[in-house]
Amino acid sequence: MLTGKQKRHLRSLAHHLTPIFQVGKGGTNDHLIRHIEEAIETRELIKVSVLTNCSDDPREIGAELAEKSGAELAQVIGKTIVLYKESKDHKQIVLPRK
Repeated sequence: MLTGKQKRHLRSLAHHLTPIFQVGKGGTNDHLIRHIEEAIETRELIKVSVLTNCSDDPREIGAELAEKSGAELAQVIGKTIVLYKESKDHKQIVLPRK
């Protein structure tokens, strides 16, 4: 579980990132989850955008993606989701202490 200070730090790091995945009208699926898991292992911090043709709530999608991929939901702002998971092999981000 991330603290507020850690989430703030992750949001500042994610500000300059561009979304690498998009959730469309089909919603989430196992294929998308598997790709997110692979990408988050190498990058630790990723952005996912929810397209306007998707009728689901971005907060619900963010919670579902975080739960299924084993990541932490750092932020949902508008239709952009920020996910974080500490990498086993490619650790780059150092979080502030709790």
